[in-house]
Amino acid sequence: MTLHYQAAVLNEARSSLRVETVAAAPLAPSDVLVGVRAAGLCHTDLEVIDGSLGYPMPIVLGHEAAGVIEDVGSAVQRLKKGDHVILSWNPHCGHCYYCDRGLPILCEDYLAKGPQAVQFDGTCKARHASGEELKHLMFLGAFGEYCIVPEQQAIAVTRDIPFDRASLIGCGVMTGVGAALNVARIGRADTVMVIGCGAVGLAAVQGARLAGAAKIIAVDIDADKLALAQRMGATQGVNAKKEEIAAIARRETSGRGADVVIEAAGSAAAFRTSIEAVRPGGELVWLGKIDINTDVTFRWGALMQEKRIRRSSYGEARPARDFPMLAQAYLDGRLMLDELITQRIRLDAINQGFSALRDGKAIRSVITFG
Repeated sequence: MTLHYQAAVLNEARSSLRVETVAAAPLAPSDVLVGVRAAGLCHTDLEVIDGSLGYPMPIVLGHEAAGVIEDVGSAVQRLKKGDHVILSWNPHCGHCYYCDRGLPILCEDYLAKGPQAVQFDGTCKARHASGEELKHLMFLGAFGEYCIVPEQQAIAVTRDIPFDRASLIGCGVMTGVGAALNVARIGRADTVMVIGCGAVGLAAVQGARLAGAAKIIAVDIDADKLALAQRMGATQGVNAKKEEIAAIARRETSGRGADVVIEAAGSAAAFRTSIEAVRPGGELVWLGKIDINTDVTFRWGALMQEKRIRRSSYGEARPARDFPMLAQAYLDGRLMLDELITQRIRLDAINQGFSALRDGKAIRSVITFG
């Protein structure tokens, strides 16, 4: 019998999402059916809504989610009904040029199929009641009561972590904490600057704390976010509207600049500032995004002196390793997640949730189901 459920569908860019009844596809042998219990509203979803990131329509967005395994395909071995899982948006083949080199984020199948908004086998996992295929963002499409994904995208975690907090681990938290723990090489005497204190930046602040950084300078233009960053481990908060950021970095490091700068603001100005603020020989990790066709200019001298620049999309995530670790860090009190949730909303309030994100009024709005 076909499963019908409610999902938020985007039929065209620069329009509102509509909650509609959709039909699930049959499970492929390696698929699992996930009952979504919580899904976070992320800037990447907003980019698709606003048209700066193009995807085929109609589409079910949502790529930061947690839930329960409701059914499994005939070839599934690792998961069973009832398992609590966090979803990962980076499936990978495991044997292409990039997978063989330990770069699953560049998997050739992932990069080829992602823009098509289909699974690796070219299929869609949901349809309109009329029979029209629904695409799904980043191999998930989690803004619905259910989603179907390959087994590798559902990572079992302890039942002790609440779903709304667990959902954040699947994107924003993994990206920010991973930038500090997996990408940057942070030493215990280092000064780390994090530019941008949204969900990803606040996770990066916590990652720098977990890595043992001596100083963590948080930068934003919102006083409340800076105060929260200091609760999460920043040793100093700097308002970018009131102070010259690169000068602060040099002042706090005997004139050198920060050892590591993590940019999580996603603006041309923040990218330029990050280059000026890092010391000679220091590390720069860019997490933020702007429109892919936008040019960003830099002062050439700021790029000199052996600075190491790295763009990271997922914090070098190894979900099977990292998601359970981050869930346990939350349960142990070492990772703060409650404070990242500005509001919990129902599916029918999703457009208001994205308005709050667009206006900078929410760190994370989380849709809760059930």
